[in-house]
Amino acid sequence: MCANFKAITHQQALQLGLPNIVFEYDDEIFPSFQTPLLFKSQKGLEWRSVNFGLVPKWSEDMEIAKHTYNARNETLLEKRSFAEAFTKCQFGVIPVFEFYESKYINGKPQRWAVRRKDGQAFYIAALYEVTRLKDGEIVRSATMISMDAHQHEMMKEFHEPRTDKRSVVVIPHHRLDEWLSLKQVDISSFIEGFPVDEFESLYCPKQRHDKNSPQMDMFD
Repeated sequence: MCANFKAITHQQALQLGLPNIVFEYDDEIFPSFQTPLLFKSQKGLEWRSVNFGLVPKWSEDMEIAKHTYNARNETLLEKRSFAEAFTKCQFGVIPVFEFYESKYINGKPQRWAVRRKDGQAFYIAALYEVTRLKDGEIVRSATMISMDAHQHEMMKEFHEPRTDKRSVVVIPHHRLDEWLSLKQVDISSFIEGFPVDEFESLYCPKQRHDKNSPQMDMFD
């Protein structure tokens, strides 16, 4: 699972040939923060600022978003929180520079970063939703899609020993348009571990952050 990452920068977006991001956002993202989402409309590629944590249409407030920032690909049709966005093929990507996971060393969690060796941003598969809350507020939100990582050379090393191993789903650059244009719910061809030879992981102690987050006390 992924609950903390560094979002794509404005400069990285331009380097990838993406539209300019015209809104501001935090450098480091936690659940319930605003982050850039890239999706495809009739006009082409577009950015939206979305809440990190999906808010389904039936939700009356934002509370659920604390628990919906990741979505297992295996149960997207079964989970009420994600089923509608999934069946409507509301696929996007959350582009990131790096994301953070906990690696247990001598029984204690350490914060490690996963990023591309070439320094480019990369695309994490996402579902998005647009919801009107009980008070009338319109909320745009998204969740990252995850996959089993027990056999992934890098991702299987994260999280507590003998617990479930998960990874975000990385959309290869050359398949971005295919993913964003998808009009059916069979996403199996995208559910594969990212190529380890193109990525690296390294110890990355947390920096002090002045915003409340469920991740603040996870790492030493």
